[in-house]
Amino acid sequence: MFSLLKRIFTWWHDSTIGTWIFTSLNGEKVGEDEQGNVYYREKKGRKRWVMYNGEIEASRVPPEWHAWLHYTIDETPVEKPPVVKKWEKEHQPNPTGTVEAYYPTGSLNAAGARPKSAGDYEAWTPNS
Repeated sequence: MFSLLKRIFTWWHDSTIGTWIFTSLNGEKVGEDEQGNVYYREKKGRKRWVMYNGEIEASRVPPEWHAWLHYTIDETPVEKPPVVKKWEKEHQPNPTGTVEAYYPTGSLNAAGARPKSAGDYEAWTPNS
């Protein structure tokens, strides 16, 4: 029961009931990426959208599908696969807010201690 209510009223965990109904009535599946996200276009129109496999996070959409979703290219990456250059790396979602996030040296979230200052730093203390 809780999962049904969660699906009806929240969009950040999974697609809503409304999106699922619209997709089943009007959507035409055009492809799927390596993460399992499924891409659709409207049968009688120009709308394009993605149904995420798991967490809804826009940075999980690979560049080639992003280009198709935003009408930069007309053919899907399934119809016309992009040319992969030897220097290109695999797409990775934005890790901000996860355990894989980057924390520079001295950050409160980074392991270890802040590096010593050059000696010209004087910490502020309130006057009593």
